[in-house]
Amino acid sequence: MPDELISRRQWFALVPMSAAVLAAQQHAHDIMRAAKPAALTVLSSEEAQEIEAITSQIIPTDDSPGAREAGVIHFIDRALATFDSDKRALYTEGMKQTEATRLELFPNSKSIAALQPAEQIRLLEAIDKTEFFDLLRTHTILGFFGNPSYGGNRDLVGWKLIGFEDRFQFSPPFGYYDAEPRQ
Repeated sequence: MPDELISRRQWFALVPMSAAVLAAQQHAHDIMRAAKPAALTVLSSEEAQEIEAITSQIIPTDDSPGAREAGVIHFIDRALATFDSDKRALYTEGMKQTEATRLELFPNSKSIAALQPAEQIRLLEAIDKTEFFDLLRTHTILGFFGNPSYGGNRDLVGWKLIGFEDRFQFSPPFGYYDAEPRQ
């Protein structure tokens, strides 16, 4: 390669972003944040209601928003439609087993969502060693703290809870390790 050619990395290092480009990026980012959650594509409304009842016990609403407010169910639906589509059968079978356990523990109950919070917790304790519950807990955490563009973390509730600042550009020092020059 001739010496006079510069790499893409060098080009981007030499060309500073203009205020207009940064403003356009911020505008697009703000639009993405404000967008209403998409309609469910994989889960039925009944499945979503039952799964949301479980996720709302994994990350409950107290003095701060929980899984329901963060829209975790939309993250789970998108995960099952895209990167974890191979886990749909595990959700289907896991929910069947969870419903069977619910009927065993609470024979007169109508649904997981209709159970009292203490009963929901008792149900979760009965299934917490299953592969399904492990996956559901993982999806709940990812949906609560993940990037909102993936369907969860509505209104950035997870990021606000941990103090994460969502900025396009970070200025040094990035962390305590960058604050002072090394000697």
